[in-house]
Amino acid sequence: MKKNFALIGAAGYIAPRHMKAIKETQNELVVAYDLYDGIGIMDSNFPQADFFTEMERFEDFLDKYKRDGHSLDYVSICSPNYLHKSHIRFGLRQGADVICEKPLVLNPLDIDELKEIEKATGKKVYNILQLRLHQSIIDLKEKVQKELEQNPDKQYDIDLTYLTSRGKWYFESWKGKEEKSGGIASNIGVHFYDMLCWIFGDVEENIVHVKTADTNAGYFKLKNATVRWFLSVNYDYIPEDIKASAMRTYRSITVDGDEIEFSGGFTDLHTKSYEHILNGGGFGLDEAYGSIRTVSTIRNLPAVGLQGEYHPFCKKVLT
Repeated sequence: MKKNFALIGAAGYIAPRHMKAIKETQNELVVAYDLYDGIGIMDSNFPQADFFTEMERFEDFLDKYKRDGHSLDYVSICSPNYLHKSHIRFGLRQGADVICEKPLVLNPLDIDELKEIEKATGKKVYNILQLRLHQSIIDLKEKVQKELEQNPDKQYDIDLTYLTSRGKWYFESWKGKEEKSGGIASNIGVHFYDMLCWIFGDVEENIVHVKTADTNAGYFKLKNATVRWFLSVNYDYIPEDIKASAMRTYRSITVDGDEIEFSGGFTDLHTKSYEHILNGGGFGLDEAYGSIRTVSTIRNLPAVGLQGEYHPFCKKVLT
């Protein structure tokens, strides 16, 4: 049966993937909200959907929609990170289940609060943790599980490198302000941390080597792995061979020196995420807790510099 959706943050970068997922799962976007009104992308997906730039009018529409006997099944949230908690709370209190972009919230205590609202409303919160649905990552998890069955004490050596270039606009937007985005680790790293913990176990030790406006880097000790990680939005740190191919993004994960190939297969992961939720699956508040705790810890740790097991790219920043 077709489900009815509302969307908060319709003008955001990630919102078109949610619109596409709603459409491809044969459901209906009834209404959308954003402060910014330049969202012609809606014409390619749901041209008949109502749209508001004022939260009060958006809420009035939903109240009348329900009074007229319609059901609102889901609220999808693509708003800036620091607004996620309040928008999730709004969706739950509308009597809808909520699908929210990563990072779900900025702090673990926010999850505890949302659990209480879930209990009070009887509705559920689902986080987009799309890497858990990427086939290469699923294959890696299955391989690791088999190896750990044979050797439960095995320790893997992992390097995570993710560079996604951003222009000067980034630092003028909410994304470049730590109090709104959570910082680099929250904004571009949280789903990688979730994926690594999903496969290799919870974080047992967390060290930060680099913490600047455009770069975070550090070291994790997981239950079954050590991880050197480097995240940046600075184009200068991209390897020269990648620059030569006119690419502005570099993504690499090596496990015991072997590269994990997952450069493709990203375009349909939001649709897969929606299918997973609509079919009775989905990743709820408990699944989000580990990665949110990790990024919150990173945000509050001091950077120690070039000490210990640091990622080799750290020298690009600190020397």
